[in-house]
Amino acid sequence: MEKIKYILKDKRKNLVLPEKLGFGKIFTDHLFMMDYTPAEGWHNPVIKPVEQMEMHPATMFIHYGQAVFEGMKAFRQESGEIVLFRPDKHFERINNSSRRVCIPEIDVDFVIDALRELVAIEKDWVPSNKGESLYIRPFIFGSDPFLGVRPSKNYRFIILLSPVGAYYPEGFTPVKILVQDKFVRAVRKGLGECKTPANYAASLLAGEEAMKKGFTQVLWLDAINLKNIEEVGTMNIFINMKDEIVTPKLNGSILPGITRRSVIELLKEWNMNVVERDITIDEVCDAYDDGYLVSVFGTGTAAIISSVGW
Repeated sequence: MEKIKYILKDKRKNLVLPEKLGFGKIFTDHLFMMDYTPAEGWHNPVIKPVEQMEMHPATMFIHYGQAVFEGMKAFRQESGEIVLFRPDKHFERINNSSRRVCIPEIDVDFVIDALRELVAIEKDWVPSNKGESLYIRPFIFGSDPFLGVRPSKNYRFIILLSPVGAYYPEGFTPVKILVQDKFVRAVRKGLGECKTPANYAASLLAGEEAMKKGFTQVLWLDAINLKNIEEVGTMNIFINMKDEIVTPKLNGSILPGITRRSVIELLKEWNMNVVERDITIDEVCDAYDDGYLVSVFGTGTAAIISSVGW
C-alpha cells in the first residue's frame, strides 16, 4: 500500500467544543479516504479536509444500497492519553459485512494505522468530559455511475470523525422500549449480521411508531415466530435474571456487537453466569411477574451501556 498523502487545513487556535455535543451533529476538520479500482486495488490514501462530495446521480450505492459502515470510538483518559476501543475487531467486522455485499476487503493493519494518524491530527476534538468521546465512522460504498443490479467495480472508503455525547435524548437514564410484532428487522441468512444501510432503513418505520407512543426504541423479535428476542433498537440486549445473565445467541440475523462481545468477556472474568441462548419475550414477562428479573440493558458502540426502564 502506498504512503498516506496529507492535505491539511491550518490548525484551529483554542478549539472549544460545545457544552452539549449531542450525537452525530459536529464533525472534525479532516477525514481519511482511499479508493478501489480492479486494476489498482485500494490506493490513493489521503487525509484531507472534510468537504461536500460530488457524485453522479447514478452512483450505484444510492440506488442499490451496496454500502457498509462501522461505528467505533476514541476516548481521552484521565492522563490525557487518547485510546481507541478495539479497532481491530471493528475493521474485521466491516470486512465481514463487505464480503456479504460483494465489497473488496480492506487491509486491517493499514487502516488502523491510518485511523491513528487521523485521530492524532484531530486530537483536540476528542472530548474530556465524562460520557463523551470521539465517534469514528468508517464506511465504504460502490461508486460506479451505473443503473443496473450488479456489484460495483469501484469503491470509496472514508473515515469520518465526530465528537459526541449521549446517543439517546434521555442521556444516560433508562430508556423505554416497545416490543414490536408488526414489523421485523432482519431474517436469518439475510443481512442482519452485517452493518449495512438496509438494516437501518428497515427499522425506521417501527422506530417512528414507537416514538409516537412515547418509547425510545424497539425490541425486535425473530422474523419467523415473533417470539425470540433478538435486538433492541441499535443495540444488543442482555436480560439479567437472578441466576444468569442471558443474551440472545448469534444466529445470522443478530449483529455481532463488539461491545456485546466485550461485556460477555468482562462478565466471565467477573465469574458471572452469562449465557448465550434463545430467550422468548414470554420468558422475560414471566420472570418479571415472578420477581426473577433483575434488570435489562442494551450494549452498543453509540449507546455504550443503556439500561431499559419500565
